[in-house]
Amino acid sequence: MNDDNDRWLDRPRNVTRLVYGLYALCAALLLADLIYEKHGHFAFEHWFGFFAFFGFGAYVFIVLSAKGLRRLIKRPEDYYERRGKGDSDD
Repeated sequence: MNDDNDRWLDRPRNVTRLVYGLYALCAALLLADLIYEKHGHFAFEHWFGFFAFFGFGAYVFIVLSAKGLRRLIKRPEDYYERRGKGDSDD
């Protein structure tokens, strides 16, 4: 394999362009919320950007709860090496 070939994401300028493009897309989708008529069941569904902010909040909640869950269920680094000595399921 030739390491001299740069991929397009290896250049920091392209990564910056991609990030700004995603920002622009998110802003455009948020502004599109002003254009269409909403048919929600509840009053808060008609607020500007409700689903965008709700989705972001849900994402943050999932990430933070996963970090907490990791602390609860993680095992020591040598768990499988210690378990493997003398234990046989044969």
